[in-house]
Amino acid sequence: MAAMMAMGGVGAALSSAKAAPPPEEARLVHHVFFWLKTPGSQADRDQLIAGLRMLKDIPIIRKLQIGVPAGTERRDVVDASYDVSELMHFNSATDQKAYQDHPIHQAFVKSCEHLWQKVLVYDMEVVPDP
Repeated sequence: MAAMMAMGGVGAALSSAKAAPPPEEARLVHHVFFWLKTPGSQADRDQLIAGLRMLKDIPIIRKLQIGVPAGTERRDVVDASYDVSELMHFNSATDQKAYQDHPIHQAFVKSCEHLWQKVLVYDMEVVPDP
């Protein structure tokens, strides 16, 4: 009986504790595609990926993913011509602009821009669920 009462007290304490508010959803997605000057160069691809990983130290980035073309079915609507891609999530366009100006991002560009021949960016504002 005492154990049940103790458990009930714990349950009451847990139910009365305020739940943390859910984290704010990212509002802007920044997707960048890189084409290497030397397509197929594993060394250049590895160097670019290492440079992109440095961007994780920029605190304003909510989420960062780095990838390469997937070995999915070839279809007319799939463009797998790029070498490396990075996908970032930000709270706002203001945060994304702050990222662009951040010293770590500027150092990344300076140290890696010799690797790519083309960069294509898609910025997307997230449409909230109704």
